[in-house]
Amino acid sequence: MSALEMLQFHQQFKPLIPQHTIEEIISIVGLSKASHKQIRQFSSGMKQRIKLAQAIFSDTPILLLDEPCTNLDKEGYALYHQLVQNYCKNKLVIICSNDENEIDFCKERLNIINYK
Repeated sequence: MSALEMLQFHQQFKPLIPQHTIEEIISIVGLSKASHKQIRQFSSGMKQRIKLAQAIFSDTPILLLDEPCTNLDKEGYALYHQLVQNYCKNKLVIICSNDENEIDFCKERLNIINYK
């Protein structure tokens, strides 16, 4: 299954935000050249980008992310921050992470270690 096919399949069950086409979403996450490539041939960073696209561009009021930058390079971290900033303004975003760079923009934090 290609990235394009995966997002088309996903959209049948959970609609994507109407502002962008699937091709535009793939372009936004930097995977245009690989849109028809089989996901199994993607690098781990490319797989993470398509998973972020699937989550962030879903038309849902709540977004749950667990270690969202796993396998991403510096450009991937920047993309993640940009995606959350630009496309999650009207969503409740819950992020589980030990990496300060993944949560540095969060307005509220719950440190579960304090509740053991």
